[in-house]
Amino acid sequence: MTSADTHPVPDQHGANLFDTDPDLGRLLPLYLPAPVLQHLLPHLRQLGGLAGGVLDTLAQTADKHPPQLIHRTRSGVDAQRIVKHPAYVEMERVAFSQYGLAAMSHRAGVFGWDTPLPAAAKYALTYLFVQAEFGLCCPLSMTDSLTRTLRKFGAPQLTERYLPQLTTQAFDELHQGAMFMTEQGAGSDVAATATRAVPDGDAWRLHGDKWFCSNPDADLAMVLARIDGAPEGMPGVSLFLLPRTLEDGTANAYRIVRLKDKLGTRSMASGEIRLEGARAFLVGEAGRGFQQMADMVNNSRLSNGVRAAGLMRRACSEALFIARERRAFGRRLLDMPLMRRQMLKLLLPAEQARTMVFQTAEALKRADAGEAGAYALVRILTPMIKFRACRDARKVTGDAMEVRGGCGYIEDWADPRLVRDAHLGSIWEGTSNIVALDVLRAIRREGSLPALQQHLRGLLDDTPLHAQARAVFDTTLVRATARAAAAAEAGAGGELLARQVGSALYHLTTAVAMAWEAGGMRSARRMRLAQLVLRQRLLPQDPLGGDDSEPAWLPRLLDPADDDADVAGVTLWV
Repeated sequence: MTSADTHPVPDQHGANLFDTDPDLGRLLPLYLPAPVLQHLLPHLRQLGGLAGGVLDTLAQTADKHPPQLIHRTRSGVDAQRIVKHPAYVEMERVAFSQYGLAAMSHRAGVFGWDTPLPAAAKYALTYLFVQAEFGLCCPLSMTDSLTRTLRKFGAPQLTERYLPQLTTQAFDELHQGAMFMTEQGAGSDVAATATRAVPDGDAWRLHGDKWFCSNPDADLAMVLARIDGAPEGMPGVSLFLLPRTLEDGTANAYRIVRLKDKLGTRSMASGEIRLEGARAFLVGEAGRGFQQMADMVNNSRLSNGVRAAGLMRRACSEALFIARERRAFGRRLLDMPLMRRQMLKLLLPAEQARTMVFQTAEALKRADAGEAGAYALVRILTPMIKFRACRDARKVTGDAMEVRGGCGYIEDWADPRLVRDAHLGSIWEGTSNIVALDVLRAIRREGSLPALQQHLRGLLDDTPLHAQARAVFDTTLVRATARAAAAAEAGAGGELLARQVGSALYHLTTAVAMAWEAGGMRSARRMRLAQLVLRQRLLPQDPLGGDDSEPAWLPRLLDPADDDADVAGVTLWV
């Protein structure tokens, strides 16, 4: 790490990304039991050091050396394989084997802990890992999500056969997972799935093309297909588990047609798959494939939100380091009022996304434990974070690149890779329109709005708030949820409001949750950030009016060490 005192171009490489993020350390006690957190702290700190140094170097190398599809051996035998750069393989070892990121939710023993670790632990570690490498987090997420779906819906014999390989930390025995869903004529419109499934004894034979398959050489994939003779539309779609290698050691009857030349996530392979009578096993009930796959998709959408939050944090971290270390015109960049405003615009959505990650992880834990109303809450939080955080990441990474100036546009630095990777989040597992509509669907079909209202009121009741601030929070909660209810009740006529509703509920939820966190952290600084979310994202503003001076507290928001415990004394409405 080079200081501006010795070189005019500041370089944060080598920093520990856990130690340079004190807010993360202060937030974790709110979401993890004390014994779990105490046990994880050395691993979090170690991963923070890897993410800021070794992993960052490996990620930069893997990005410049994409995987290659080899169709034949040198002696002419048809034997497809994807050759990955050693830098990518080393990152796989760190993620899957050393840290067990795909296994820790499903079995005991990761880090020596005697039970599966809570979702918040997995996402905290992933949040650090993704600040170095985004592409690999897709195979991680799909392996984790496939395992969850198989455990939930798979027949006992399937679970017994494949679960040990999916959750092992022995790298050479590991089975990675994938999801083959997209077809040229059936992207988000799953009801148009054309891939066929034909009975074959105790299994099925799949025929058809899948158009966008990330991790295409995965050992196991979840595939949507239509059983011959099944009805048209969604009721005819079933879910199948597709092994890459059959029990006798031969390759299954499908091939990778080509790899995709992608804007981002270049380190990780995505390809087109042609199923040529591939042997597969029915998962769950025939005709309920989409409902069962939706569990995997929702888990992946939350992972998308985690990745977006991590990308924004890395972008903010780089920009803040430059602003503190770089001098121009005789001053630090951070001493210039315009730069402080720009940094605040980067920081606010990054903090919102991080809070939403932990709120959703907590709701997921409660839902898995069978708590009443928790599933309905997860069902609305998941599309909300996928919709808004992934869109915010595109802007935050782009604006943060600008802080570095011309160097930020050069591929020697992480900034261009962050920008390229950030654009994927708004497309993967449903585009922005699709997930915004899914927010309304959760309100209509799952009764999610009352669950969200109850959750937010509970957080507010548990938060020390200035009376004026509490009044604004209460009023905004009523207005935002009333708007959402009206849009949902309007049916097709309310679809035009889906994006507005998704954004409003996201901003409301993050503002309330950040205020609750401020109380738990005893942080006036975080309370100001929470109230800024309401003021800047949900309340009316006159762009040409207001006070032209910089608020005295604004510079303090950019310094986590400059804080006090007077949470209830904070109000931005005076």
